[in-house]
Amino acid sequence: MSFAPTPFSPPLRRRQVLQAGAVLAAAAALPGCDKAPRTLEGGFAGIDMERGHALREMLHKGTLPEPTVVRRAQAIIAGGGVAGLAAARALRLAGVEDFALLELEDQAGGNSRGGRVGGIACPMGAHYLPVPGDDASEVQDLLEELGLRQRVAGRWRYDERHLCHSPQERLYFEGEWQEGLLPVQGVGEATLAQYRRFSERVDALSKAARFTMPMPKAFADGKRPLSPTHQALDALSFAAWLAQEGLDDAHLRWYLDYCCRDDYGAGLARVSAWAGIHYFASRHGFHAPGDAGPDDREGVLTWPEGNGWLTQRLAVPLREGGQLATGSSVLRITEGRHGVEVDALNHASGNVERWQAPRCVVALPVFLAARVVRNPPAFLTETARRLSWAPWLVANIHIDAPLTDRAGAAPAWDNVLYADANPGGLGYVDAGHQRLDPRPGPTVLTYYQALGDVPDGRQQLATQPWNYWAQAALQALAGPHPDLAQRATRVDITRYGHAMSIPTPGLLGWLHQPGRYRAPDKRVRLAGGERVAVLPTPATARLAFAHSDWSGYSVFEEAFTRGHMAGLLAAG
Repeated sequence: MSFAPTPFSPPLRRRQVLQAGAVLAAAAALPGCDKAPRTLEGGFAGIDMERGHALREMLHKGTLPEPTVVRRAQAIIAGGGVAGLAAARALRLAGVEDFALLELEDQAGGNSRGGRVGGIACPMGAHYLPVPGDDASEVQDLLEELGLRQRVAGRWRYDERHLCHSPQERLYFEGEWQEGLLPVQGVGEATLAQYRRFSERVDALSKAARFTMPMPKAFADGKRPLSPTHQALDALSFAAWLAQEGLDDAHLRWYLDYCCRDDYGAGLARVSAWAGIHYFASRHGFHAPGDAGPDDREGVLTWPEGNGWLTQRLAVPLREGGQLATGSSVLRITEGRHGVEVDALNHASGNVERWQAPRCVVALPVFLAARVVRNPPAFLTETARRLSWAPWLVANIHIDAPLTDRAGAAPAWDNVLYADANPGGLGYVDAGHQRLDPRPGPTVLTYYQALGDVPDGRQQLATQPWNYWAQAALQALAGPHPDLAQRATRVDITRYGHAMSIPTPGLLGWLHQPGRYRAPDKRVRLAGGERVAVLPTPATARLAFAHSDWSGYSVFEEAFTRGHMAGLLAAG
């Protein structure tokens, strides 16, 4: 095993070298650690960064080729992430089948793609979906459609095969594993007291203001003003709010920083206090150890390929119906008095195709939408200016046999390191955790890094070779798993230069200022005859914008709901 400095780390100091030696000594005493590390295979997978960079250069230089073919449809969807796929489903529910979905990559799904390494399904991005509450009724309907949710004896029940199997999560803390992710093993009464105080503050704020997932349900996207509670929380960073509240315990702050990086791509010093509280208040709250309230671990739906399981099923009817055009880079979107023209580069043929339709759903990240929409509305350009995005790294590590484990809690689905050597390290999930076959065997560990707090993180992603990231992931996990280097056979690296928008202070107020968007209330008749309300949506006369960026942060419920509403708006 090598203990060279990890990415973004300073050179190893003497104390770190001694610690590294201790790990090596412990590793030598464990089974399987007498073998030399094997030659590691791997490479970059999933996202074609060169294709995206080529598009960026074309847009920057303004050297856009003219179209060689013209196609027509009733609606166009630009972007095939969760929002674009949700918009396509909404169009089909409204009886619109004559549409095209244009997606840059060769596989739809955005940050929720899945893949295979060594023949084993694994996530290439988002890896779970919390059981949605009633505010996320559109997501509930999707899960019912997919057979994951059904009413039994008057109550909703989720298919247990798709709920995360126990044990769900554990933390590597002070040299051993503990159950759950909140540090509790060996912490003092002062720490526990701060856990309880933070729990009380989350509960009080949840009663003072409405926190919903997805967030448009709380504000009707600008139709209702922010409450004084929301305004106060939006005005400062989460770190500043914690200091104001006297919540300075190192263990509490580590946990809250981890939560922010996990959901928002950046830590508590960058995200707003609203975002920090919203993480808990919109879902399951925060429950300190020993609380008499419900278990703080929410129900989670997950699959070996992560949320790719969901996006693959959303994409199937589009592939079968010929409506999904992958490998298509949207170059420009022009809105006219009588319709919309969308020019897209078909990477397979090398030709530019022009699509004409009465309406278009722009399900692209806001920074890209602002570049490709001709004469963009002011709210689009200003939102793009205000947003910032976190780069992410996903390392899928194939291992040929179970790993040697440290003492403490048993292997879980989600495995987090308290002192991860890599900046933004979020631990790993085990793709084999949901297997019904109890026999141990090869699996894939999916290791995550959120690089929103690393100043040159995006440049590092673009320039460093795949094995730079692979070795960093292996070294980070060497402490709890000293034989990982002997068990790993391949590492596939997926890079997201703009993985998710970061909910920074002041952003909530901008996104939800009353009258921000031209988006009137309306109802759309679905193919079955039902009339459904369309939530106010960022829109012009012929363009409906749909992406999680419009919520200021990226989770499935936000992207899906915004895509669904934009699709209904385009169908109307």
